Amino acid sequence: MRVFLSVLFLFLILSACSQSKTQTSPDSEEWVDLFNGENFDGWDLKIAGYELNDNFANTFRVEDGMMKVRYDEYESFSTEFGHIFYEEPFSYYRLQVEYRFVGEQTEGGAGWAYRNNGIMFHSQPAQTMTLDQDFPVSIEFQLVGGDGENDRPNGSVCTPGAHVVVDGELRTEHCINSGGPTHHGDQWVTAELVAYGDSLIQHKLNGEVVMEYTNPQLENGDPLTGGYIALQAESHPTDIRSVRILNLSGCMDENALNYKSYYVSDNPDDCRYN
Repeated sequence: MRVFLSVLFLFLILSACSQSKTQTSPDSEEWVDLFNGENFDGWDLKIAGYELNDNFANTFRVEDGMMKVRYDEYESFSTEFGHIFYEEPFSYYRLQVEYRFVGEQTEGGAGWAYRNNGIMFHSQPAQTMTLDQDFPVSIEFQLVGGDGENDRPNGSVCTPGAHVVVDGELRTEHCINSGGPTHHGDQWVTAELVAYGDSLIQHKLNGEVVMEYTNPQLENGDPLTGGYIALQAESHPTDIRSVRILNLSGCMDENALNYKSYYVSDNPDDCRYN
């Protein structure tokens, strides 16, 4: 029995050490769920024409563990463009959103808004939007679904109040097509945004890069180095089952306990040594 207990004790120690190494490995990606599947804790919503966090007609709701955009309590849609903002800003990160379009567009929605929503990023805070402001000043990773027949490229970029540089050229038009695939029907799609501050930005759909650009900036030329993340509601019912982020900014000192090999932006204040 004494030998058995000694072996068991040694096994538990080795298991704990192995688990500790796995948890603190500099190559282990530490993704964080921004949406908890239960409520909107950590989020603020803004619908054009309504005060901050006035969820007009229950537009945003949590059902079946998903964040849902719905319009069944609307008589018709006019200009009630909605955005739900995460409370913390980010600059260098990877963001993954699993979404699908469902059902029919609500009556009154614009033709261009059919199966159309987006991920707004490097955005102004929700609290600074004016009462009737349709869209935050931001960059948009556009999410577009197919109509069952025609090509509708997904993953384009739109720039309310901003500009970007594509292939070395400053582009000032509101939207720039990605040439990405068309996703017909109510299929789930994983959109991934890769943001390196005010330098490289990539849009990915189901793991494939469909759009790449640099130098996000305000219309006056000031660089957009980071900001808030928001999900849109533009008149078509949408389900979102996952929103998670991998922060790429942190301690880059290899001697620190919380060093990560995938960080691309150094934040020495984050370093821990004991």
